Amino acid sequence: MIKIKTSKDQSRLKRLALNAQGLLQSQPFGRGLTGTYQAISYLGYIQIDSISVVERAHHHVIKTRVPGFKKDMLQDLLIKGDIFEYWSHAAAFLPITDFRYSLPYKHAIKNGQVHWFKDPDKKLMAELLERIRIDGPLRSRDADGRSIKSSGWWDWKPTKKALEQLYMQGDLMVCDREGFQKTYDLTERVLPDHVNTSIPTTNELAEHLFAQQLRCHGAVSLKGLTYQRRNHVLRQAMKNIVDQRLAEGLLDELKLNDGQIYFIEQGALDRRMPRLNNRLLILSPFDNCVIQRERLKSLFAFDYQVECYLPQPKRKYGYFSLPLLYRGEFIGRIDCKTHRKDQQLEVKSLHFESHPFEQEEVNQALNKALNLFCKFQGCVGILVPPKYDTLF
Repeated sequence: MIKIKTSKDQSRLKRLALNAQGLLQSQPFGRGLTGTYQAISYLGYIQIDSISVVERAHHHVIKTRVPGFKKDMLQDLLIKGDIFEYWSHAAAFLPITDFRYSLPYKHAIKNGQVHWFKDPDKKLMAELLERIRIDGPLRSRDADGRSIKSSGWWDWKPTKKALEQLYMQGDLMVCDREGFQKTYDLTERVLPDHVNTSIPTTNELAEHLFAQQLRCHGAVSLKGLTYQRRNHVLRQAMKNIVDQRLAEGLLDELKLNDGQIYFIEQGALDRRMPRLNNRLLILSPFDNCVIQRERLKSLFAFDYQVECYLPQPKRKYGYFSLPLLYRGEFIGRIDCKTHRKDQQLEVKSLHFESHPFEQEEVNQALNKALNLFCKFQGCVGILVPPKYDTLF
């Protein structure tokens, strides 16, 4: 076991993790549509989120890593069948090459081993499936009773639940979306013919997750390897994989100052990594790099929580504060709001952590990042409270 004691060792570990996430280089996955696909394939998923106080998470995460990204590129990849929508630890876009690894969860829902909705309406589900089979794809909003001549069961709430149940158990897939309005079709009509649909064993799924997580995080913990997957058998299979690779000398085991254990590829800390640059990144609260909050705190000493789910009196940093990453350190958070009608980006609050950099240097980097972020929001101006005038 390697003990991470010095600041130099800790710094290299942080750089290893950030490099694995594609956050140290300007275009680690390429540009435009190709870069967008490569980023999703490499990272394994991009979380879809409905909060729109600033640009939505699935666009924000890609934009951070892919120059030339446009919002309609995700739609293009979805329609082409290069990516698909399903559940990772949350709703997500995933590479179609990973489709088979979604099947165990789908089958568990369909067989009643796992419940998505309690007591799903199977009669309604069968009628919906038949309707889609005959009439073609169905938009969720078109299933509303106001637009369908019904015999009593076309009520919006149960219909939406039935569609989501069919989607989660694998009978339907999302073939298109307009904003947050999904269009569903039969899986056999959406899924490309070349896609592998064999159901992986638990060990195969564990091997897939292990390779994916080690690739895109660089340093992993046992808990993180099965993040939000409450499956004891899968967790045991993952532990067996880690134990085997440790025994074979393929992994190094690290112990951090807080006592947490992480695993990296053997010798990874000694490899050359990209230099740190002066680019400050404004990250999404749902960015792949920060979504595992305990890991973020352990590796980067950054105690972060998105506070939009908290009552207003309990918020410390703002409704939707965004992590600030600079030269390998999380140095603070900024709470912003996009006023789309007025094309103005409002800075509501700004908080810095203790950091080792000159504040003027940080301010200049933040100015550049905020101007780019403003353009990404489709805004032409930035509204800053008077108390921050000296910073901008």
